[in-house]
Amino acid sequence: MEQNIRILLYEDNRDLREGMTFLLQATPGLELAGAFPDCSNIEMQIPGLKPDVVLMDIDMPGRSGIEATPIVKALRPETQVIMLTVFEDEDKIFQAIRSGAAGYLLKRTPPSEIIAAVHDVKNGGSPMTSSIARRVLQFFQQQPPASEPKTDYDLSSREQDILKSLVKGYSYKLIASEHFISIDTVRSHIRHIYEKLHVNSKTEAVLKALKEKIV
Repeated sequence: MEQNIRILLYEDNRDLREGMTFLLQATPGLELAGAFPDCSNIEMQIPGLKPDVVLMDIDMPGRSGIEATPIVKALRPETQVIMLTVFEDEDKIFQAIRSGAAGYLLKRTPPSEIIAAVHDVKNGGSPMTSSIARRVLQFFQQQPPASEPKTDYDLSSREQDILKSLVKGYSYKLIASEHFISIDTVRSHIRHIYEKLHVNSKTEAVLKALKEKIV
C-alpha cells in the first residue's frame, strides 16, 4: 500500500495555518507531520519529522521562507518545498527558485489545487500558480539571446535526454517509463544533473536549461 505523503507547514498567519491544518488532516493520502508559525527550530524539525513535502510561507518573523528553504534541502535533499505565499513579484519568485523551491503557489490557490500540487511535487513535478508560471515564461522570453557559446556542462547523452524530459514537464514516473529505467535510476541521474548544473531543484534546472539553451 502506498504510504501517506508527510507534510510540514510553516505559516505565521494563525487563521490560515489552522485552515490548512484542517484541510491537510482531512485529505486521504496526506499526513500532517507538523504546523509551525516560524522556522526558528527548522534544523531539528526537518530531520526529526522527515517530511516529504514542506509548504513554506515566505514572510515570517525571524527567518524567512526563502532563507529556510536551503536549510531544508541541505538537511533532507529528498524533501520538496512548495512556497505558499502572497508575493507575485519576480524578485521573490526567482529567489525562491534559487533557494531550492520546487513549486510556487499563491495563497489564493483553491484548496483542491494545493492538494494536487502536493501530489505533483512528490511525483517529480514543479507546480506553480498559472500567473506565476506566466511571469517565469515572460521573464525568459524577454531575455536577449545568449552571446556566449552553448555549453553542455559535460552532461552525458542520457542526462541530456532526462533534462529534456524535465523541461517538457514530465514527472519522474513518466521519465522512467519513457527511458525504460527505474524511478530510482531517474533520481540518480537527476542528482548528477543538479551537481553538474550547480542547481538545487528541478525548477532551477529547467530554468537554467531554458535560459542557457542547454538542451
